[in-house]
Amino acid sequence: MTTFNTPEFRRRAFLAGLGALSTSALVTACGGTTASTGTGSTTPVDGGNITFLIQGYDTGWVSSKTSISSYEGNLWGQITDKLVYVNEKGELSPWVAESWEELNGAKDFVIHLKKGVTFSDGTPLDAAAVVANLTAWAKGDSTRGVSKVGLFPSSNFVAAEAADTATVKVSFSSPALGFIATLAYHGCILLSPKTLALPVEAQADLSQEIGSGPFVVKSWKQGDSYVLEKRKDYNWGPAALGHTGPARLDTITYKVIKDTSVRTSTVVSGQAEVAFNIEPQEIESLKAQGFTVGTPRYLGFVDGFQVNTQTFPTNDPAVRKAIQHGIDREEILKTVYTSDWNAATTFIQGNVPEAGEFSDTFKFDAGKANKILDDASWATGSDGYRAKDGKTLEFTLTPNPYVPSTKAEDELIAQQLKKVGIKVNLKVVDVAGYAAVQASKPPLFQTSRSFVDVGTVAGVLTSQNKGEDWFGLGTSDQKLNDLSTAIATASDRASREKVADELQQYVLEQGYFIPLNQLVQRLYLISPKIKDVQYNGLAYANFYTAWISQ
Repeated sequence: MTTFNTPEFRRRAFLAGLGALSTSALVTACGGTTASTGTGSTTPVDGGNITFLIQGYDTGWVSSKTSISSYEGNLWGQITDKLVYVNEKGELSPWVAESWEELNGAKDFVIHLKKGVTFSDGTPLDAAAVVANLTAWAKGDSTRGVSKVGLFPSSNFVAAEAADTATVKVSFSSPALGFIATLAYHGCILLSPKTLALPVEAQADLSQEIGSGPFVVKSWKQGDSYVLEKRKDYNWGPAALGHTGPARLDTITYKVIKDTSVRTSTVVSGQAEVAFNIEPQEIESLKAQGFTVGTPRYLGFVDGFQVNTQTFPTNDPAVRKAIQHGIDREEILKTVYTSDWNAATTFIQGNVPEAGEFSDTFKFDAGKANKILDDASWATGSDGYRAKDGKTLEFTLTPNPYVPSTKAEDELIAQQLKKVGIKVNLKVVDVAGYAAVQASKPPLFQTSRSFVDVGTVAGVLTSQNKGEDWFGLGTSDQKLNDLSTAIATASDRASREKVADELQQYVLEQGYFIPLNQLVQRLYLISPKIKDVQYNGLAYANFYTAWISQ
């Protein structure tokens, strides 16, 4: 484990930090903390500037494509609002929507908006603006290259209309129990209708992204630094955060630093306040030095592999089951992670209320994995790997670049599966290259995906209603079709919980998904002087309430 208080480390941290912070924009941002309070003060104060170090913003600023990105999402969350707030337990509370009604068996909804909310250009965030956003989330616009929000209940969405300036009516053709919850999803950020109407090329220009959040974009240099300053007239944050009025900080500067060790050392040396995605093995040492390390766990799918059932070798159910039982998850947790991580019990996170206990369906048992492959006529060769019909039992894993620790995780998995005769090759790509990996439909694709309501999982399991079809089944598995439809259209939560239970068990028994651990995707290293950073149910840090103590 790394030690951070040695003279040699401090010297290297200082030199690394000097190189990392060479741009004038960042030096300016670090230079003037105006907060003044006694050491160890617990009374929030206004003012001050912080610097947030991040790997990069490689996927751009078209909101329909990047609002759910682990990286761009950090910035989107400061300059935009949502209709509804969700905490880490999945509990919903008002935000821009001050109340709502669920009617007609969850087919109709009425949303009542806070009055006086405005976008950063001064135009009102009224019912007409919300209708424009809802329609964009539900339908997108393929003619302009604008995507719909993937987990929005689009298939049964009928229409949204403004009843008056502060009231929106939304209708669905069948029950949509997850609708209100989905309004808290990080894909559902509120943008000005002016922004939504732009050609997609123009939407890629960050200056055109007009939100209603507590911060606005002041300046940026693409690929280098992005400066946000607070909106002095902001006064409509979620009540759940316990703060009213403008943000306490004056500015946040996001600085792109690719190297994890440089990000970490720069915060440790006091030249920046926050670093995104540090190495898990360094958490305990950093905490011992007085730093805060945020390890929020989001609502959504666990860290694991969605399985392509239509390609070699995972088109063989025996191979899928052998992989499930050939992975030693406890060894992964002990080797790669810390006590902040928990074992998966199903393919959805444990803080999702409907998550079940199905770990027996995929628990580590090398003997069972070997027997499954033996029974399926996968014979072990002289090189230790299995083969059948002249084909070696092998595939390629690509670690998820949105979760940097998955590289070490997948290296260990390759070693574990070798012991049961499965050859695993590793291919490392960056964020920009990961979409191409997904498009190639590999045997196993490492997933990190959040959601707010369990009903939305139907949108990824099959190709029904233009679903994402994670497992390559199309609509060929009738039982999965029926379960997906049932969970998406349930008219009451009790019956939906039973369907969720059956769905989880079926997916795991078929080997359609291979769970690993409950995902902690976003890690935040935070200076001891930064107080009151909060995390929502999607595991993003919120700096609206943050302040600087000296």
